[in-house]
Amino acid sequence: MTRVLLTGFAPFDGERTNPSWQAVRAAAARPPAGVDLRTAELPCVFGEAARALRAAVAEHRPDVVICVGQAGGRPDVTVERVAINLDDARIPDNAGAAPIDEPVVADGPAAYFSTLPVKACVAAVRAAGLPASVSHTAGTFVCNHVFYALAHLIATELPALRGGFVHVPYAPEQVTGRAQPSLPVDTVARALCEIAATAATTREDLRLPGGATH
Repeated sequence: MTRVLLTGFAPFDGERTNPSWQAVRAAAARPPAGVDLRTAELPCVFGEAARALRAAVAEHRPDVVICVGQAGGRPDVTVERVAINLDDARIPDNAGAAPIDEPVVADGPAAYFSTLPVKACVAAVRAAGLPASVSHTAGTFVCNHVFYALAHLIATELPALRGGFVHVPYAPEQVTGRAQPSLPVDTVARALCEIAATAATTREDLRLPGGATH
């Protein structure tokens, strides 16, 4: 069996819940066939989140890592394509830190591409009747920080490991009284299972349109 580590985040920015961790836990309750699914909750704190991820990788020794985070305002599950070496916080993290124009890793490369089959993962989610798309920006907050830290760990220390990042929308209870898109946690969990299964069995990505004009 392929061992897949799914991570989600603690709530942040005054929210009482984080759908990334809710969906990760729900996915772990019904892992796809052939996948040994492990989970870890990461703090929404620069630096500390990357250290927690490294500890989870050391503990579980996965073949694949899929980090998951909340992207409020997005309407679908988005599989991220690229992590950039930049922390630029519009809001403070849960420890009150708000770095501006700082590298995730000093002297690291400007960016890393995901080593997941991004388009194949999106295609699998869509084939299951669920909304998904490719994303070309993971932001500059703790989500991108963790994505870049994971990619740097793979590039410099664990070349056999494969990994990437997935963003998910708000849960319905987060948008009561607000005109924001959302997806039920169960729907997101099903999408994560499709992504985990695809990442576990697919090494060569599909050659399909997935770009953006802006």
